[in-house]
Amino acid sequence: MKFQVLNHQQRSPEWFAARAGRLTGSCAAAILAKGKGSAEAVARRDYRLQLACERLTGIPQEGGFVNEAMQRGIDLEPFAFAAYEAATGNMVRSTGFLSADEIMVGCSLDGDVDNFEGIIELKCPKTSTHLGYLKNPYSLTEAYTPQVMHNLWVSGAKYCDLVSFDDRLPKALRLCRVHLIAQAFDIAAYETEALKFLAEVDAEVAALQALAAA
Repeated sequence: MKFQVLNHQQRSPEWFAARAGRLTGSCAAAILAKGKGSAEAVARRDYRLQLACERLTGIPQEGGFVNEAMQRGIDLEPFAFAAYEAATGNMVRSTGFLSADEIMVGCSLDGDVDNFEGIIELKCPKTSTHLGYLKNPYSLTEAYTPQVMHNLWVSGAKYCDLVSFDDRLPKALRLCRVHLIAQAFDIAAYETEALKFLAEVDAEVAALQALAAA
């Protein structure tokens, strides 16, 4: 997939504007959500309507609210990357928003390695959650599989290092890393679901435009 790298600081007005109307990795789980029976999941419906509104108005529907836990994650990011680089020998590059050229998708990577050969997804959860990941790394993968698949799809990376970090623990327990190979995921199936969802957003926009013209 061809894309442009828009080097806007995350959570800046420019970053929110770049994401508006585009399917992004942080919301990938919503498009895979299943409702009861044949009904569309509420999360999927709400996200479809959000993207339609953003396309019609050009105004991001996401807010800039940052709670204490989120701010802690932002503040810890340099230390988490330093711990990851020390553990792996990989040097991480920070980028802005990856905006696809031909379809309305994109993603904000926490970092990449060797010009998108690999990507990094970094989490700084509460300590009990981090300890759970250390005891069962599969639970970390399970929690973020949709986001990882989306970001691998957009970036074309061969792998993702999914990382949890907590500096409140002894040094040996601060880093949990799961190395995920792109081939381990059914990215083609995810692409099918993503394109189906985007077609539904297009149809929603067209219906609202027709309503406005009536």
